[in-house]
Amino acid sequence: MLPSSIQISGEPLSGAEVRDICRGLRDNAVRLLSLRGCRLCDRDFGRICRALAGATSLAQLNLNLGVVSSPSRIKQLAEALRTNRSIQSLFLHGSPLTDAGLALLNPALALHPALVALDLGDCMLGDEAINLICGLLPPDGAKSGDHVAGMLAVAVASSRTLEVLDLESTGLTNQSAQTLLDMVENYPTALRSLVLAENSISPELQQQICDLLSEGEEEEEVAGGPGDTQKQERGREPAAHQRGSSSWMCPTDPSSQMVLMTSGLGDSLLAETEM
Repeated sequence: MLPSSIQISGEPLSGAEVRDICRGLRDNAVRLLSLRGCRLCDRDFGRICRALAGATSLAQLNLNLGVVSSPSRIKQLAEALRTNRSIQSLFLHGSPLTDAGLALLNPALALHPALVALDLGDCMLGDEAINLICGLLPPDGAKSGDHVAGMLAVAVASSRTLEVLDLESTGLTNQSAQTLLDMVENYPTALRSLVLAENSISPELQQQICDLLSEGEEEEEVAGGPGDTQKQERGREPAAHQRGSSSWMCPTDPSSQMVLMTSGLGDSLLAETEM
């Protein structure tokens, strides 16, 4: 069945209508979903967001005129956008997002691989939000280090083999680090080591990322039990690997690594090494 459209405007949504919408999204039978000015309870909004997350046919989403009406709904929409890969146009006109709400949405918007149209008119946005929007719109199509980091985080989040990521001296900022922190915190990955040397990233954000990677490694060691003795005997690299005054590297198991090294912003090398 070819994807179709669902367009409802200014109406309260019944439980049955919400179930039909969710079913259409899960079956990848909906290409356009417009709930402009519709009224629905928080529980039903959450159900739609969970269905949005896995939808692969949906290209346009219209939630104009107050559908995204609270911080909890903003968070639910952000979670859906972190997983969704198909939405190309997102309309939130007339939603009371405010600067704080857009800050919650921004990491998901920056990471989304398909989004090309975004309507944020009359969303009660101030200077802080405008700065975030400008970060999504690099001048003359130029891709900043932060933009590249956002795209890279999508790839890392979906990888089950990448263990070492070297982003030394790639023009990253705290915005990049926050995106990478969100990725490490919210997605199960094989990543064990992340190098962020010679970038404009605060030590606090670096340490938070390092701590999260270390926690994941410790959990695996506990789960491995006695059968993991051989791996433990091989030892691990120090928690901090100095590569300059501001360099650092999270722990890694050197026995078998999938390594991704980025030099500058244009070239990348992916190689699997056996040590």
